[in-house]
Amino acid sequence: MEKLDLNLLRVLEALFTQNSVSGAARALGVSQPSVSLALRRLRAHFGDELFVRQGARMEPTLVAQRLLEPVMNVMASVRSEIVAASPFDPAQAERCFTLNLSDLGELTFLPDLMTSMQERAPGVSVRSISLPPAELRRALADGSVDLALGFFKGLDGDNFFTQTLFEQGFVCLVRTGWKNGSQVMTLQDFLSADHAVVEQEGRSQEVLEQRLRAMGLRRRTLLRSPHFMTVPLLVARSDMIATVPWGVGRIFSRLGGLRFVTPPFDTPRIALQQLWHRRNHHDPGLVWLRRLIADLFRGRDPMGDRD
Repeated sequence: MEKLDLNLLRVLEALFTQNSVSGAARALGVSQPSVSLALRRLRAHFGDELFVRQGARMEPTLVAQRLLEPVMNVMASVRSEIVAASPFDPAQAERCFTLNLSDLGELTFLPDLMTSMQERAPGVSVRSISLPPAELRRALADGSVDLALGFFKGLDGDNFFTQTLFEQGFVCLVRTGWKNGSQVMTLQDFLSADHAVVEQEGRSQEVLEQRLRAMGLRRRTLLRSPHFMTVPLLVARSDMIATVPWGVGRIFSRLGGLRFVTPPFDTPRIALQQLWHRRNHHDPGLVWLRRLIADLFRGRDPMGDRD
């Protein structure tokens, strides 16, 4: 029987969390053939297929399912008790951090973060993914996501830490010629217009919808979509209104044909945070990353600096 080393356990852990050879390769920062070779060695060691393809996913066999908890426990112990005991030198480190960001979160955070990381830690890279809240909770807990940046609803508890970076309100995105260029939107304007609404589970739009319901305001919703990126083209070609976080309005207003105005009612403010799991609280590399992010963004909305 082949000797089982720590590198094989890392591959096994990645296969559990990513459910694909390509996903495991990206998470580990290695090539797909390297993961495939490691999987062959794992199959030979345990005398089982371990993972079988079902559609686009690799699902664990019964043998692999029995291995899940002990493998995760071993890797968590390695990270918390061995890796975390090693100092982190950003100038010399070679590491890939996995961050959870929405597409608009990437536009908000990554330009400044990547520039600063390239200056201070040239061997460090970032992998950005976007998960719904339930999957994000699991990914933070099992270590497949190191840190999340953005707005989080329902992600709390004793095992999670958060740090508020800055807050944003909401604006109404309209076409440039809306109301002949007027900067004033009345409540009647808002309620009589057609609206485009972005619906994403656990995102900031839910906070706005709760405020509207609390105020007894009902608007005509012409479009509901889970995607922000369809909004600017639709609004620019119509008299529809999209009420979006200030940073989103700032981004879209630069695309041409669009501008934003102040809503005719008090909107809630949303906190943009960094979120991490207790298992990574003392990891020197992640401590360094969280401090870098705090230095860059705490008390400063980066969208306000970019013209």
